[in-house]
Amino acid sequence: MIEMELVGVRVELPASAPIVLLRESTDRGLFLPIFVGSAEATSIALAMDKVEPPRPITHDLLVLVIQSLDAELQRVVVTEIRDKTFFAELHIRDGKGTRKISCRPSDAIAIALRMGTPICVVDEVLQQAGYHIPDEDDQEEHVLAEFRDFLDEVTPDDFMGETT
Repeated sequence: MIEMELVGVRVELPASAPIVLLRESTDRGLFLPIFVGSAEATSIALAMDKVEPPRPITHDLLVLVIQSLDAELQRVVVTEIRDKTFFAELHIRDGKGTRKISCRPSDAIAIALRMGTPICVVDEVLQQAGYHIPDEDDQEEHVLAEFRDFLDEVTPDDFMGETT
């Protein structure tokens, strides 16, 4: 399991598909792009910008529930990729021990940001879906170019039934 840092949320054109971009915290420095829904992308962006809405949105509500149950979110983990769909877990500890709750990576990331919790990815997922960027000077542009190449080849059918 490898800790990741959230680079940001982007909308990639021409498909207008929101993408969460994670970067590995190790020297290897792999990037992991994950397509997410618009609502989740907005929630992640709000958390990144530390915007507090007048009333809690769903991810804020989940944070309040976890806290009210005297539980702790230890970490979130992107656990696998199957048929171009990523899967994740919330690792929550309470008085009865640690529980793993299956969820979408976008929800896990939105909650982790709000709780200051580590975002991790299983190494096999990084091996399968990660991108290596050799030159640090133009990493962001290189990543965007790779995403554009990917988007040029992808069809809407590739995302049928996909959940984030």
